[in-house]
Amino acid sequence: MSHLAYKSGYAQLVDRLNRYPQGAPPSDLLNKILKILFSEQEAQLVALLPIKPFTATKASQIWKMDLVSTQKMLDELAGRALLVDIERGGEWIYSLPPPMAGFFEFSLMRVRDDIDQKTLSELFYQYLNVEEDFIRELFTRGETQLGRTFVHEPVLTNDDAVQVLDYERATEVIKSATHRSVGMCYCRHKMEHVGRACSAPMEICMTFNNAAASLSRHGHARSVDVSECLDLLRQAYEQNLVQFGENIRQGVNFICNCCGCCCEAMIAQRRFANLHPVHTTNFIPDVNTQTCNGCGKCADACPVEAMTMVSAHDPLHPKKKQAKLNEDVCLGCGLCVRVCKPQSVRLTSRPERVITPLNGAHKAVVMAIERGKLQNLIFDNRILWSHRALAALLGVVLKLPPIKQVMASQQVKSRYLETMMARVRY
Repeated sequence: MSHLAYKSGYAQLVDRLNRYPQGAPPSDLLNKILKILFSEQEAQLVALLPIKPFTATKASQIWKMDLVSTQKMLDELAGRALLVDIERGGEWIYSLPPPMAGFFEFSLMRVRDDIDQKTLSELFYQYLNVEEDFIRELFTRGETQLGRTFVHEPVLTNDDAVQVLDYERATEVIKSATHRSVGMCYCRHKMEHVGRACSAPMEICMTFNNAAASLSRHGHARSVDVSECLDLLRQAYEQNLVQFGENIRQGVNFICNCCGCCCEAMIAQRRFANLHPVHTTNFIPDVNTQTCNGCGKCADACPVEAMTMVSAHDPLHPKKKQAKLNEDVCLGCGLCVRVCKPQSVRLTSRPERVITPLNGAHKAVVMAIERGKLQNLIFDNRILWSHRALAALLGVVLKLPPIKQVMASQQVKSRYLETMMARVRY
């Protein structure tokens, strides 16, 4: 057996991370990041965990470890925000979050002395902002992406407001959440350690529902009530920060209040706009060139440089500028409307409505199909510990449009899945 190469716990963990739709391309930098966050034994154990949420009993069976030791290990990992723990029906359920939005961010959501956050930030910066492979994998593969933009609610007119559904409003996400917490902005905290942070508020990024409950329980975020959370949102509005949140309609787990200079999503939108890394709102700005005074405030406020200033071609005022929108880059956030004093920019509806997945399961399945990873969700023996799990997964697949059902069938090569799809179609 000497010809077989030893595979480290970190390499095994990278393999595990890449079974989920959001991948993490292998890299020396990624290994260095994982070595700061996990011991090698922890990496080996976490690499065995299911993609779907699991109990301590299930982890004990997988790890072949007694239940007391297993529970201790799971609680230790959850305490460091490497696992998310949720109480459900009197039982604790655990899940391994993806790197983003997940344990990468969680590691910098508060000041910690148990890890070297400066070194970690420098590695994150190199892995995410210099190498680019991870950002491409995260934001540009497939049609369905990790996050979406929320419209800047204060600029909505009465006519606009009636077109905005509750799930499209950050205020409604806050009000309807079961738990709310706020933590340090991972992006700006990281940039602070590499000397590139801006002056935008640091403690202003929000988590909700199960993620908020777990992070606040272990001190990685601070629990807040509806009123304080809405106040923080108003601060974000005043600072011209963009609301970037989880790309689902039900049970949104995060909304980041993003600046254009530090935020990974905004940077990705500028770099890869033609690949649509961030889902837009259902609005697009319209510039009235007759009243635009060329002040440039809209261009300054735009976090993705979709609004630029060009010549107004005015023979009487040859230096006069006017705003011009690049619709392919625009997020439809509405910040340009907010800062336009002559009210020369207004929001109009996009020609086609943006489709948002229903919930996390729906998003995961669609992303897996588009990225060629559906088989990891269905045929991962670590997750299929009940027929209910399989039934729930197939239930999502069977509600997809026919073209994506075909894509799913081609990936898994499953006669059972093909038969189930045929019954739904015909």
